[in-house]
Amino acid sequence: MKLRVLYFAWLRERIGEPREEVETKAETVAGLVAELRLREERYALAFSDLASVRVALDQELADFDAPLAGVREVAFFPP
Repeated sequence: MKLRVLYFAWLRERIGEPREEVETKAETVAGLVAELRLREERYALAFSDLASVRVALDQELADFDAPLAGVREVAFFPP
């Protein structure tokens, strides 16, 4: 599935992009994060401490175990 992924604050600074289109086979937010971490060091650094990251799915706060089915946009931001 294709998702629009948004990064805010220090996540955007570490990754170097405010948004991107991501093709993923992940079923949950945690699965997406695992895929992103494997891309490059900058993603691994940005997602190294998930206690400092919040997520919203289609502008609704969610948990990392939330399913991605039907989701169009994922946003990551600090608490």
